[in-house]
Amino acid sequence: MTPVAANTLEDIFRVLRRRPDVEAPNLQAWDATDRLLLETAVQLGRAGSKITVIGDRYGALTLGASAVLAPASLRVHQDLITGERALRLNAAALVGEDGHPPGPAATDAAHTGNGFVQLPLGPELLAEADTVLLQLPKTLAELEEVAALVARHAAPGIRLLAGGRVKHMSLGMNAVLERYFVSVQPQLARQKSRILLACGPRQVTTSPRFPVVEHLAELDLDVAAHGAVFAGPRLDIGTRFLLTFLPSMKPARHAVDLGCGTGILAAMYARQFPAASVTATDQSAAAVQSALATARANGLADRITVLQDDALSTFPDGTVETVLLNPPFHVGAGVHAGAGLKMIGAAGRVLAPGGELWTVFNRHLAYVPALERLVGPTDVEGRNAKFTVTRSRRPTR
Repeated sequence: MTPVAANTLEDIFRVLRRRPDVEAPNLQAWDATDRLLLETAVQLGRAGSKITVIGDRYGALTLGASAVLAPASLRVHQDLITGERALRLNAAALVGEDGHPPGPAATDAAHTGNGFVQLPLGPELLAEADTVLLQLPKTLAELEEVAALVARHAAPGIRLLAGGRVKHMSLGMNAVLERYFVSVQPQLARQKSRILLACGPRQVTTSPRFPVVEHLAELDLDVAAHGAVFAGPRLDIGTRFLLTFLPSMKPARHAVDLGCGTGILAAMYARQFPAASVTATDQSAAAVQSALATARANGLADRITVLQDDALSTFPDGTVETVLLNPPFHVGAGVHAGAGLKMIGAAGRVLAPGGELWTVFNRHLAYVPALERLVGPTDVEGRNAKFTVTRSRRPTR
């Protein structure tokens, strides 16, 4: 990469922020894999390509590609709504208040607000694409869903650059890509990141269908899951424990499954309380599509509304009677309580006076003081070897 291009990336990375996602001194909006993917694309001569970016966390790949690769077209899919919003905010931030970019090296990046298109994961995202930049996902199921779509819908000469941190990569990723591409070549690692270069899409006729649907006999429930959703079509142990308290919950006119994943809590609450209207909401597009498919598979689509949102940002204050929450204890690949605390605060805001928040969380997390502060009086309803279940009540005045 030329010194000018390298300086351009530095100018972009310096401006990037994570907002509206959790921000903290130990969390940044780009990593070495973003840099390596872009530098590798330059070295492979992918400038001027029809580029699709998948898994861009906060805009580093999209804005960097726009600046140093001058793509003929630039389409992007981000699973998390926080990532979509961060990309738009960062694109705007690269243009100074006077209408000019913050430095001469960022001139091209300043125009990316109109230069990229954000799309769902599907054929339109990949049609005629000849270069795909992919931040490797956490699960093989998500990689399989992406790889199958790229092989089926991208241009025959597609070059897929799949990058990740070496410590999170596995030989299983190579195996998944080899099912869909004739050539999968691991590149030399740099700064603890590595690129897998895949080309030559195979004509595969038996690739898996997503969402995958499985029947959970213990709940008598069909569960649908896209590749990126947490726990897949299985019942995670935290949700299993929280469900044992379902008979103790009060019926509500409007209940919310916050961070719904595949929508198991929403479906089981709707079954337990037939008069309730239930909203299943998550920041993940894959989770939202999975929860919608779960509701349909169980004949509950008329009772459950599914919504992609960031911590109930579109909900008015004081309008919900019950919130069910199994919060994450990580942000990206790192352990961090910020996401859970953000969701607890959101629940406290939308609960009506007298409303209840039922939360399950790992026993090592000290969430009870935050629940008391952000929601109201909190009782520990149960504990087992791994989890705590609490009930928090919004004060009536």
